[in-house]
Order: sequence, then structure tokens, then C-alpha cells
Amino acid sequence: MPVFEYKGKTIAGAPVQGTMKANKKEDLERILRQNRILVKSITKKAPDIQIRFGTGIKRIEVSRFTRQFATMIGAGLPMVQCLDILSSQMENKELAKIVSQVKDGVQGGATLSDALSRHPKVFDPLYTNMVEAGEVGGALDAILVRLALYREKSDQIIRKVKGAMVYPSVIAVVATLVTIGMLIWIVPTFAKMFGGVGAELPAPTQIVLSLSHFLKSNFLYLLIGSVGALIAFIWWKKTPAGALLFDKFLLRTPVFGNLVRKSSITRFSRTLGTLLASGVSILEALEITAKTAGNLVVAKAIKKSVLSIAEGDTITGPLKETGVFPPMVTQMVGVGEKTGGLDEMLNKIADFYDEEVDEAVTALTSIIEPIIIVVMGVVIGGILIAMYLPMFDIIGKI
Repeated sequence: MPVFEYKGKTIAGAPVQGTMKANKKEDLERILRQNRILVKSITKKAPDIQIRFGTGIKRIEVSRFTRQFATMIGAGLPMVQCLDILSSQMENKELAKIVSQVKDGVQGGATLSDALSRHPKVFDPLYTNMVEAGEVGGALDAILVRLALYREKSDQIIRKVKGAMVYPSVIAVVATLVTIGMLIWIVPTFAKMFGGVGAELPAPTQIVLSLSHFLKSNFLYLLIGSVGALIAFIWWKKTPAGALLFDKFLLRTPVFGNLVRKSSITRFSRTLGTLLASGVSILEALEITAKTAGNLVVAKAIKKSVLSIAEGDTITGPLKETGVFPPMVTQMVGVGEKTGGLDEMLNKIADFYDEEVDEAVTALTSIIEPIIIVVMGVVIGGILIAMYLPMFDIIGKI
């Protein structure tokens, strides 16, 4: 939708100017007249040419906006006024700009869900569909509260999983850099010293010196090869077959796979339960849940369950086939389907697995941290011992 710049004045004679989206110039002129603005000029704004990587908007900022918006709507403030206040108070200028555009869309006669759907990178299908369900059902304030709660709990799970990987990742990177640094700069100093002695070196020392020489001679090639391998892996992971294979691998890895599985169950249960409780139809809710599953194995199972329901069956069959969902989960989903309380049952499953994710994160960090420390000690200690072995031999001969 094109953006127009307009200038004019109010009935009282005060000058006004701004920008607004509209299908055509005449539509904008009609909107301005409805707002009692005497139009002086309207010109089409040239599109901004910008190169961006991502949106620059964090999940937590969208969650915070949703919570504030829900509170203001619940207090009875007009929607346009809420959006105007929020856009003016936001620290993130990019999100403030998008919220301002949403306000312009609503002011121009669009529904809130339609205005939000024009920014899919910020407001995903789950978000817009829940808002649409709230608008249709006349319970937008309640839906926004539910949406804010859903996002806050989802953000909490993501932070837990990421937080569990930060410390081990830092330790692993530091250990790798220290090892490479020792092999490239420190070991060659010992090599020169041993070369002047002329004695036969122990096997461990010869292995470390050979490794150091190879790394120093081929460092550039190894660096280029590593970067190339990383780029190839990222490209492969983005292909449908590669992404599915990688997600299967993640689920089968020891310890970490358990965390991925429990996180997937939590996300599936929370998303589907929230959508159903908001009045979204079961088929549409499953389609949205599949898109936001975060794991292709789970997404594939959800898509199968859509076909299963369309044919008159239940969703429990496809969920069982994945091997991701434990019997307890599929049984509870089956009970929820039969009793007509599937949304409540799914939210109970999500609450239960929130605690399971906490335990999985604790187990992961308690296992990975000592393993990395031991490996780091063995590698660095092994290099140092290999370098000092010839000295012990020389001292023994003396």
C-alpha cells in the first residue's frame, strides 16, 4: 500500500502535516475530510530503500507492547488513542514506526487484525488470528490479555533454553581458541628449543609438534574450509529435507534431545490451547500451530492431524506416530477431545511441561559444564605435558 504525505489545516486554522497509507489519493482525501482536516496538498512518498538484516525488534518488546495494549484496551481507552500513546512512548523506533502504521491503518477503516497482518515479520499468523477472533467475538480485551500471557510464557521458555546454552558455549569457544593459540604460537617455541638439543623426542611430543606444524602451515586453508563448511551446513539446514533431518537428529541426541522434545510439547500445547480458547476453529488453529511449532517433526505430525480431523478422526493418532509426544500427552489430548475441554487440557499439559523444561535445563547444564571442563583440561593439559616430557628426559640424563 503506497504512503502519502499530506499538508492541511484544522477547522480552527491550525496547520497539520503527516504521512498515511492509503490505496489511492482520493481515499486519503476522504479520510482527512472525515477527520475535519482541510487538505492543502497530498503527494505520494518515495519508498525508502534500506538494506536490513531482520527487523531489529526483539520478541520481548512485542510481548511488552501486547501487555500494555491489553491493559489500555481493558481500561476502556479508544483503540486509536492506545496505539498513538504506545507508539510515542516506545524506545525501539522501528517498533514505534510499525505501531504508528497500524494506528494509521485502523484510522483508515481497517480492522486491527488486518492492520497488524501488514507486518508479518513482527505480528505472526498466531497473533493476527487471535486478534481477529477477539474482534469478531467482541472480547478483544480478554483476547489481548490471553495473548500477552501466552507470549510472556513462550518468551520465558526461550530464555531458559538459550540461557542453558550460553555458559557451555562460551567455555567451548574459549577452550578452542586457547588450544589453537597454544598450537600456533607457544608450541613452535618449544620446537625450536628441542631442535637444538638433537635428542629423540617422546611420541606424544612428536604428535603435538606435527599437529602444530600442520595447523600453522595450513591455517588459512583450514579457516576458509571451516567457513565454507559452515555456510554449506546453513544452506543445507534451510532446505526442507535438511531441516527435517536436522530436527530429527536434535530429538535423538542424548540429554539435549530431551530438552528439545519437552520445549516442543510446551509450545504445541500452549499455542493450540490458547488459539482454541480464543475461539479460533480447530482446523485453523492446527494450521497456525504447525507454522509456529519450531520443529519440523512436530509440524509434520500436526499437519497430519489436520487431515485426520477433516476425515472425521481424532488428532491423537498422528501425534502418537511421531514418537515425540509421550503416552501421557496423547491420552490427555484424547480425553480433552472426548469431553469437549481440549483447550483446558492443552493448557494443563503446557503448565506441566513448563516445569519439565526447567528440570531439563538444569540437567543439561549440570552434565555439559563438567564435560566441557574435563575435555578442556585433558586437551590443554595434554599439550603442556607433551611439551615438558623431553625436559624430564634431558634432566634425567644430566
